[in-house]
Amino acid sequence: MIKNFSELDLDLNLLDAIEECGFTRPTQIQAESIPQALNGKDILASAPTGTGKTAAFVIPALQYLQDFPRKQAGPARVLILTPTRELAMQVADQARLLAKNTKLNIATITGGVMYQEHAELLAATQDIVVATPGRLMEYIEAERFDCRAIEWLVLDEADRMLDMGFGPIVDRLSGECRWRKQTLLFSATLEGKGVEGFTADLLNEPERIDAEPSRRERKKISQWYHRADDMEHKQALLKHLLTEQAEKTIVFIKTRERLADLRSKLESEQITCSWIQGEMPQDRRNNAIRRFRDGEVNILLATDVAARGIDLPDISHVINYDMPRSADVYLHRIGRTARAGKKGCAISLVEAHDQPMMERISRYIKEDIKERFIDGLRPKHKKPVFKKKKKNKPDSKTKPAKKAKAKKK
Repeated sequence: MIKNFSELDLDLNLLDAIEECGFTRPTQIQAESIPQALNGKDILASAPTGTGKTAAFVIPALQYLQDFPRKQAGPARVLILTPTRELAMQVADQARLLAKNTKLNIATITGGVMYQEHAELLAATQDIVVATPGRLMEYIEAERFDCRAIEWLVLDEADRMLDMGFGPIVDRLSGECRWRKQTLLFSATLEGKGVEGFTADLLNEPERIDAEPSRRERKKISQWYHRADDMEHKQALLKHLLTEQAEKTIVFIKTRERLADLRSKLESEQITCSWIQGEMPQDRRNNAIRRFRDGEVNILLATDVAARGIDLPDISHVINYDMPRSADVYLHRIGRTARAGKKGCAISLVEAHDQPMMERISRYIKEDIKERFIDGLRPKHKKPVFKKKKKNKPDSKTKPAKKAKAKKK
């Protein structure tokens, strides 16, 4: 595997920009995706938040545009689709930083922007357009955006696009960009309905890449958990963590209803926070994220669906108020801290019924997550023990039994 960006066949202007961005060595998703993309392959990649996936598709796209420079002015050659306006802005910002030593133009097309501004943008030569599917489709239908020049189509957070109902629009956009040479699809997970909601002809014999954050990357995150006897104990633990330990914190809750309950409890304790949840008006969502990003509030409550695709800098703590439904979602959540070489903490509040999930997560990440205690808030109940080993014993006994039956025959 590639250890340094200098091992990639990249122009010096790109290598300089990569260094200026503070990237020292490629993450797993970058080391696996960039060479394949530069070789002209379609990519189907799973990459949790915080693993550097934006650079994994932006870097090879910028190199491609320099390897095959345009001969005349015209419309965009690379189209990057993202599910939300915030993510489109983040991707475009990072692309501009990486393209700072080139003359390549990068534009965004999202909702919430006046039609006239976009008309001026689209009239000028663009090299990369980062867009949300719904707004882009409006311009295509109005014959304001020409997909025939698109050579690369990138889908970022593809599974979230499906969650938001963009599957049919993305399939239509894929058809509009049918002359393209390459397609790169990045998703949080490739399992379940991860990418099955898109048409089979979206990708052409793709290289499949499954990039978990490496143990080296995860070691920057201190992980532990506190056991909670009941809801009252759990809320007392959270209050202590938020007031005594945490600095800039995301608290994950499993449903909107539970988020609303927790929000009112924190407000009654004079703990100010902002929050994001599914099916939230875009302006309120943007305002909540802005307040948190600008430091007006230091606590953000979030459900998993709402938090997807948001890159927030300088998160010191991630608190799992509710445990996630699977171990890979846990990795997703904790990946929001310890970004850009910094350290962070991931703390889980575990009720008795959550203990098996805690153990499943430890096995999945191949690390032992330790329990910690807070003076005055120690759990009164014993730690539940779930006997797993007994399940394996009958299997080992039945196997010889089957062989014995076979001998009798």
